[in-house]
Amino acid sequence: MSSAEPRTAGPDHLWSVDEHLEDILTTVRPLEPIELQLLDAQGCVLVDDVTVPLSLPPFDNSSMDGYAVRVADVSGASEEFPAALEVVGDVAAGAAGLLRVGPGQAARIMTGAPLPPGAEAVVPVEWTDGGLGEGPVSTMRARSLAPEGDGGHVRVYRPAEARAHVRAKGSDVEAGEYALRAGTVLGPPQIALLAAIGLGTVLVRPRPRVVVMSTGSELVQPDEQLGDGQIYDSNSFALTAAARDAGAIAYRVGAVPDDADTLRSTIEDQLVRADLLVTTGGVSVGAYDVVKEALSHVGDEDEPGGGVEFRKLAMQPGKPQGFGTVGADHVPLLALPGNPVSSYVSFELFVRPAIRTLMGLRDVRRPTVRATLAADRALSSPKGRRQFLRGVHTDGEVRPVGGAGSHLVAALALADALIVVPEDTESVEPGTEVEVVLLG
Repeated sequence: MSSAEPRTAGPDHLWSVDEHLEDILTTVRPLEPIELQLLDAQGCVLVDDVTVPLSLPPFDNSSMDGYAVRVADVSGASEEFPAALEVVGDVAAGAAGLLRVGPGQAARIMTGAPLPPGAEAVVPVEWTDGGLGEGPVSTMRARSLAPEGDGGHVRVYRPAEARAHVRAKGSDVEAGEYALRAGTVLGPPQIALLAAIGLGTVLVRPRPRVVVMSTGSELVQPDEQLGDGQIYDSNSFALTAAARDAGAIAYRVGAVPDDADTLRSTIEDQLVRADLLVTTGGVSVGAYDVVKEALSHVGDEDEPGGGVEFRKLAMQPGKPQGFGTVGADHVPLLALPGNPVSSYVSFELFVRPAIRTLMGLRDVRRPTVRATLAADRALSSPKGRRQFLRGVHTDGEVRPVGGAGSHLVAALALADALIVVPEDTESVEPGTEVEVVLLG
C-alpha cells in the first residue's frame, strides 16, 4: 500500500469539507500497476496509451453474404436483363490462398471474408438468383446441403458501384493510431478493441479492494428476527454497493458489536484483503462509540502503522468523521457516522473519491451542475455548515425529497442528487440557482 501520512489538527479544529477531502486525496495514492489478462482487467484503469499494431480490419472484406464481382460485369444489370456470371468458387471468412475473379466471373463470398483479387464490389445474395436460375432469392443454401453452389452460374439483377459492400482495410482504425488512452476504464467495448488488435494482456491499476464494516450491538442482519431496540443493518449493504458502483471490489463484514477489542481484531483480520477500510458508526461522542475507542490510539509507539484521527466537519449531515491509516502497510481507513443518510453522503463526498484515486483516475469526484431550486418553501441551513440535502434533478431543476433528518432512508432511495447549501447561507428561496451533485 502506497500512502502518505494524513494531516493532524487540534481537537477543537473544525475541518471544512474541502480540507478533509484534500487530506484524504493527498494521503491516498494510486495502486501499483499490474499486468492482467484481458477479462481480469475489466473495470481496471489503463496505465499507458495503447497504439494499434495493425489496421482494423486488416484486409478489405465483405460486409454482406453475396458475390464478389467486377463492376463492369454487372453494369446495367436488371431483372429483365440480368448479368450472367461464372461462379469460380467460394470465399469464406478465414479463407487463405484466394482465388481470382476475372472478366465475366464471380466468387460466392461470406460476410467478413477477404475480397478476392480482381473483384471490385460485392452484390448481396438478395440481388441474385443464388445460382438456382429461379429468380431473386433471399438467402444462400447451406454448403452442406448444396455443395454445387460454389460453381455454375449466377444471375445478378442489379448493378454495383466500386467498393459497394466492402469494408476497407483500416476503415475502423489505422496501424499506429491510438487505440486507447491512459486513464481509460476498461469496459466490454475497450476489452473487445484490445482483443481485436491482438493484445492478450494489458498493464492496468487493479480495482481496489474495499472492506466495509458497520458497528453497533443494535444491528441485526436482514432476514433475522428483530429484538427489542434492534434495527436492521442497512449501512454495510449501502456502502458495499456504493463501493462496487465506484469501481471497487468490495467486501461486506457483518455488524461488529460495541466492543473495542472485537473491533480491533476484526480490522486486523481484514487488513490482508484491504486496500481501503470503511467503518460506519461509533465516531460521535457517545459512551458506546467504540470506533473512536478502538482506533484513536492506533499508531502509538507500541502499535506502529499510522493512526486514525477523529474530526468534526463543518457539514450537515456527517459532522463526525475519522480518517487515517492502520497496519504495517498504512492501509487508509475512513470512519463514517452511523446514521444512514450521514454515512451515504459521507461516502459520496469522501470514500468514492478515495476509491477513484486508488484506481488511478484523474477525475475522482461526482459531476456537479447548477440547477434551479423547485421547492414549496425556502430551505433553511445552519450557519457555518455546508449542508447536503437529497434531491431529484430533472431538466435543469432540482426538488428536495425528504427532510434534513439523517435517518430518512426512504427519502434517500428516491434521490438522484445532493443539493449543496454553502456555509455562509442560512436560507435558500425557491427559484434560486443552486449547486447540485449528481449521484448517477
